[in-house]
Amino acid sequence: AAFDKELGAAMPFKYFDPLGLASDGDAGAFRRRRAAEIKNGRVAMWACMGYITPEYFRWPGYLSPSASLKFTDVPNGVAALSKVPAEGWAQIGIFIAFLELFALRQDKDRMPGDLTGAGKLGLPFFLVGAKSGPCDAVSSERSLNAELNNGRLAMLAIVGMISQNGFLGTTGASMWIPGAAFDKELGATMPFKYFDPLGLASDGDAGAFRRRRAAEIKNGRVAMWACMGYIAPEYFRWP
Repeated sequence: AAFDKELGAAMPFKYFDPLGLASDGDAGAFRRRRAAEIKNGRVAMWACMGYITPEYFRWPGYLSPSASLKFTDVPNGVAALSKVPAEGWAQIGIFIAFLELFALRQDKDRMPGDLTGAGKLGLPFFLVGAKSGPCDAVSSERSLNAELNNGRLAMLAIVGMISQNGFLGTTGASMWIPGAAFDKELGATMPFKYFDPLGLASDGDAGAFRRRRAAEIKNGRVAMWACMGYIAPEYFRWP
């Protein structure tokens, strides 16, 4: 590909463009997409922290004194969308517009993601009136690749958190470390340890758990044979 030597072509996928969006070699379009990817990754990293933090900490006082709405009255996750007053959403929109137009504007003479008011990693220097000089892409390659990868992971993570919240209604510690009646059984191994995201075994029914475990083992064995059966004919056929 035309851009397989650019930043972001890192492990485990190296250059990753499954839809071939950059196959035309348009450098301008690639720069625009890279700037958008970095920006969305930074937003997603903040969003992940913002999803977790309210479970353990809330600002004291009122979110909206006129509506007698305290910060502690706003539920976590997706349910908060309907509780924040319209005036609050207007303030958020105005602040975002300010960032896009001024503090976090992407200059044409700087590499994507390297901002005068926030530097190469998007740190908000503008809040203290400071400015950042242009980034040296060579000396900063490791940190820039790390930010891209972390941003990509965060984008997947926030989609997963919102989906789980929307479909299952969970936002608290149970989203990260679910407890269960069968978390000491075989199969509770790394990296996920006990894994039951749909809560199928949350009722503690030992008979149903045994039936599902037998089906899981059987389907796993069939799948292992199927994988070998898919690959072997490429190299060997019965005479």
